[in-house]
Amino acid sequence: MGKKNIEKAPSIGYCASQGMYYYGYKLHTVCGLSGVIHSFDLTKACVHDIHFLKDVKADYSNCTVIADKGYISAQVQPDLFETANIRLEVPYRSNQKEWKPTFSAFAKARKRIETIFSQLCDQFMIIRNYAKDTGGLFARIIGKISALTILQYINYKNNKPIGRVKYALI
Repeated sequence: MGKKNIEKAPSIGYCASQGMYYYGYKLHTVCGLSGVIHSFDLTKACVHDIHFLKDVKADYSNCTVIADKGYISAQVQPDLFETANIRLEVPYRSNQKEWKPTFSAFAKARKRIETIFSQLCDQFMIIRNYAKDTGGLFARIIGKISALTILQYINYKNNKPIGRVKYALI
């Protein structure tokens, strides 16, 4: 994959939470508090997470973004606030000087987002795919995120919890 366009070629990345290297891409998403994905992007695995925040700054304003520890950046947080009035909430790492526990409402929202990623990995098998090129991979990712969103909508219309996508068609 990526032989035709080196900028889209997969690369080696490191996942600090799992303590392992991997080859491929990273999926970045912006989700609402209910767990619905509003926008997403795929980057090479070697691209640092904070580069996705440039896209967020261009597309969103006057909001709070709750991100994981990969988005910690002392330079980016003030820039987001000054240019787009985006407040970036990132949990502190335990070894940081100003460590404080995560606000419980933010922790609950983070858990909902982690559940969405878990569903994409387990039920929609987003990690396992048989794409032959980057265009095919991107199309499969769009299809799986669209399927997730449709199941969430079905649950919403049937007054069921939208996060229980496994039971949407029952």
